[in-house]
Amino acid sequence: MTRPRIGLALGSGSARGWSHIAVLRELEARGIHPDIVCGSSIGALVGGAYAAGQLDALESWVNELTWRDVVGLMDISFEGGLISGRKLLGDMSERFVDLDVEDCAPAFAAVATDYESGTERWLREGSLLDAIRASIALPGLFSPYPYDGRLMIDGGLVNPVPVSLCRALGADVVIAVDLNSDLLTRYPIRRPEADDGIEAADEEGGSGLVGRILSRFRGEETAGPPMPRIADVVARSVNIMSVRITRSRMAGDPPDILVQPHLAHIGLLEFHKAEKAMEGGRQAVRRVAGELDQLLGNGGL
Repeated sequence: MTRPRIGLALGSGSARGWSHIAVLRELEARGIHPDIVCGSSIGALVGGAYAAGQLDALESWVNELTWRDVVGLMDISFEGGLISGRKLLGDMSERFVDLDVEDCAPAFAAVATDYESGTERWLREGSLLDAIRASIALPGLFSPYPYDGRLMIDGGLVNPVPVSLCRALGADVVIAVDLNSDLLTRYPIRRPEADDGIEAADEEGGSGLVGRILSRFRGEETAGPPMPRIADVVARSVNIMSVRITRSRMAGDPPDILVQPHLAHIGLLEFHKAEKAMEGGRQAVRRVAGELDQLLGNGGL
């Protein structure tokens, strides 16, 4: 009997995606070597590095990242997104060898979203770095990226954990990594604290008009809980979208084994917390070790 073809679906999740590196390491340590790797957003970046034989270089890079480094890669732009992505792509081009997606081994494909039509696109040819950059174009943050004559945005918008793509490429067994499973339940919502500047403005205003206007923006005079900060609203909205789309897609096409790292404590752009993210990945694989052994056997795949 021939062994089943194993597909690995690496999900979206921004900075939480460094956990994919540890997931791959843990699987390899158990003798599990995927034949097909598909990635969405940050999953495309890690999966592409693995399929190109450059996971070591990626791991070394992310382990050295500081917050200052992360900020340094953000080339501010107001054309399509806050970050143009040219700096990031240039840095990756210097550190990693680009190759055609078709030449990757294991087989690789990335998911992106067509900006104009909103359709899901499977990127399976051409420059690997171009495919990765197209897949990670998070709306509002990264500018859309041209690919095959069309503008692409983040693959997580349509297929956050690309199980369906793995199966389409011939996988018999699919291991999926969902980075967003605990985002809405594990940690409480952060509430805004009192702002001394508003009290000072109220005193200077005499009648308190300025202070009342500012406090209304903060939600202090509205019924119910205080209003969160704008950045918190945006981040949580992205989380809600990611969780709901992921659940919907996997309900229709469930993986054979689901790996769910606990990563809610890592923020959207906290790429400098690679070790914490990777520890989450290690622990997640160990939690499903029994399932892996039962489904795939102990002989090494």
